[in-house]
Amino acid sequence: MDNKDLANLIFPNVKGVEYYEKIYPQRNLNEGAIVSRYAPSPTGVVHIGGLYQSLISKKMTSQTNGVFFVRIEDTDQKREIENGVEEILKALDDYDLTPDETIGKGNYGPYLQSQRKDIYQSYAKKLLEEGKAYPCFCSQEELEKIRADQESAKERTGYYGKWAKYRNMPVDMAIKKITDGDSYIIRLKSPGNPDKKIKHRDVIKGNIDMPENDQDIVIIKSDGLPTYHFAHAIDDHLMGTTLVIRGDEWLPSVPLHLQLFYVLGFKAPKYAHIAPIMKEDNGGKRKLSKRKDPEASVGYYKEEGIPKKSVNEYLMNIANSNFELWRKQNPDKSMYEFPFDIKKMGVSGALFDMVKMLDVSKNTISGFSAEEVYDLAYIWAKEYDEELAEMLEDKEYSLKVLGIERGNKKPRKDIAKWSDLKYIISYMYDDKFENSSEEYDYQKITDKDEIEKIVKLYFEKYYDENDDKETWFNKIKDLSEELGYSREVKEYKANPEKFKGHVGDISTVLRVKLTRRSQTPDLYEIMKIIGKERLLKRI
Repeated sequence: MDNKDLANLIFPNVKGVEYYEKIYPQRNLNEGAIVSRYAPSPTGVVHIGGLYQSLISKKMTSQTNGVFFVRIEDTDQKREIENGVEEILKALDDYDLTPDETIGKGNYGPYLQSQRKDIYQSYAKKLLEEGKAYPCFCSQEELEKIRADQESAKERTGYYGKWAKYRNMPVDMAIKKITDGDSYIIRLKSPGNPDKKIKHRDVIKGNIDMPENDQDIVIIKSDGLPTYHFAHAIDDHLMGTTLVIRGDEWLPSVPLHLQLFYVLGFKAPKYAHIAPIMKEDNGGKRKLSKRKDPEASVGYYKEEGIPKKSVNEYLMNIANSNFELWRKQNPDKSMYEFPFDIKKMGVSGALFDMVKMLDVSKNTISGFSAEEVYDLAYIWAKEYDEELAEMLEDKEYSLKVLGIERGNKKPRKDIAKWSDLKYIISYMYDDKFENSSEEYDYQKITDKDEIEKIVKLYFEKYYDENDDKETWFNKIKDLSEELGYSREVKEYKANPEKFKGHVGDISTVLRVKLTRRSQTPDLYEIMKIIGKERLLKRI
């Protein structure tokens, strides 16, 4: 009996690897086209780091006319959560990161690893036939004893070399144990020597020297499904992956993964290990955590109403630091026109700054039309804020409100997320204005009689709802002058002792009286939308 007999006993009905090599031909792409993938496990909420990785993969493939695909690594079915796969694909769709190929589309599927069991067994059978893999019959107790003996001998723990109990078991003995019904797994017979180093060039990290792998890792589990390590090598080969972009927690696995490609006779893809997204914590830095940080979950941004474009723009910002300048120089261009360079990604973890993200979001939303703001905010409000949805039901009026200072050279930048919008625009709605309990802040002019005098004189003598903006502001200057305030701020600053204040102080009084806010977008536009009748009611 030989290795082929053993392989046929374990995998009697699988197709030969030649079959799979034929049905998954090399991709017909232009030279330099990158094929990359996002390969998540459906074991929890979608992490912002997964979105970050997907964005980089999508960017790299789109700018080289390559292929971005999503493969679901669901071989650890004990940890899989309900609707986990659907949530992953929905999150990518929500953030405009829809893959070129995934479940339901593409010629290199199935894109669920659990449906590729026969493929993995075919390659495992080939390794068994070549004596590069073997069945291991170790029980949990035996493995624990090996570990204890290694610790006593102060040797490395693991299943390797002389500690690999079933590594050199004769074929006939292995066949007998299998026919007797003993349970087993399939292990790689590692050709590695830890005293030797592999030289590897990571696309982001640069040159790395690491010891060769000598662990006889499990490649097929007792349920017949592969381990992640084995499955990913076969899938990346058959699916034509040329660049693996993944978190740098996988960096220690590089020697093993390159060894698997070598043993299987495949050309290895290039690897780019991304540093994790970090967060400041008590003066130090740590990884953004699903358990500790709500912003680690992609769902958080939807709940807060941060537009997908804002999230993507911020992630691109931390991926390539020169993106911020490019965006300032190209405010109207698509993010996908930015010449992204993966080699410029930082070797250490990018710091996640929620304040900066909201600042980016303000800039992003400032470029939206009133119609875009309305549509996105109304969709969000119908799911998350019933009161805001009711405020926005009058679309014609809402568009006027949302259109204030929009489309200008210096558009308003006061909206960072839809969850802030209700407060930001509430003074434009009479019932919210009347029921507001906000403290008034008139800033410089605080005397009540003076405030009433300013407002009364303005509406009795100067206000005309038909005035254009220049006439409107000149009348406020006239009002200022009549009451002993400077017409110009510069004039007041040059001779403050001559005036009670300046035109800006008068404007603030009118602003606060009419909106109960000292900071708002353009007051002229606000007054035009509210109209004479409602303004007079407010005073």
